[in-house]
Amino acid sequence: MNKLHVIWVIGGVTFGIMAGFSYWYFIGCDTGQCPITSLWYNTSAYGGLMGGLLGSMVFSIVEKKDQEEKANQSEEKDSD
Repeated sequence: MNKLHVIWVIGGVTFGIMAGFSYWYFIGCDTGQCPITSLWYNTSAYGGLMGGLLGSMVFSIVEKKDQEEKANQSEEKDSD
């Protein structure tokens, strides 16, 4: 895992925690019957987990696309 990947994951976790807390604050479950959304720390932790996974996934897609572009550029230079 390189430095840029860690930055993407930490950014995703941070965004997820903020999104989870916002969901709990504005929408959350008041009755206590909802296992995830009834407590702020459950919703924030779940949001952080999902944000970290999403950040890692986005980084992988972006990195793969960059590698394909570099490969295509080197092929074009070789064919010239």
